[in-house]
Amino acid sequence: MTNKLTTLTLAALLGTAAVPAMAQSKGDFTLGFGVHSVTPDSSDSVTAVGRIDVDANIRPTLTAEYFLADNLGVELLVAWPFEHDINLVGTGEVAKTKHLPPTLSLQYHFANRSSFTPFVGAGVNYTYFFDDRGVGPLAGTAVDLDNSWGFALHAGLDYAISERGSLRVDMRYIDIETDVKIGGAPVGKVKIDPWVFGVAYVHKF
Repeated sequence: MTNKLTTLTLAALLGTAAVPAMAQSKGDFTLGFGVHSVTPDSSDSVTAVGRIDVDANIRPTLTAEYFLADNLGVELLVAWPFEHDINLVGTGEVAKTKHLPPTLSLQYHFANRSSFTPFVGAGVNYTYFFDDRGVGPLAGTAVDLDNSWGFALHAGLDYAISERGSLRVDMRYIDIETDVKIGGAPVGKVKIDPWVFGVAYVHKF
């Protein structure tokens, strides 16, 4: 039994090793189709009306990356609009908002002879807020969130499933901070600062 288990284990390892790594060369272009969860860390957001907490949300995403050099690419992340419930701690939900978070990053993919290729990146994010509205105690009251510029960090791992395709798991930290107005009056800044976790299929052209 032990010999059989050893043989099966070695066969599985050799099978994994046989999957070609998806090499990234200058001039390559990839598209990634996935889903990501934006999980805000708004614990430090204390405004004139109290402490604010922002809920998480999951949406489909698309990434496009062009390789400026071997293993070095520039990537654009776009997504279906995320929608968040905004809660006033101790009161409950007081507002909703939607946002688009296009993020441009410079990324380095580590050279790797196995099927796994890790990468890291850093860049800039622009968050466009829209359809802000008050609900519950603020129903009918104008709520406005300013658009935001901030830095973004990115890390992930690609697993090659073919010569041109791979499965990806990744995470990002995005610096998002917005000035908030209620009824036209400024009430302070809300730090959303989300962690973004995702999975995707990435195809090289």
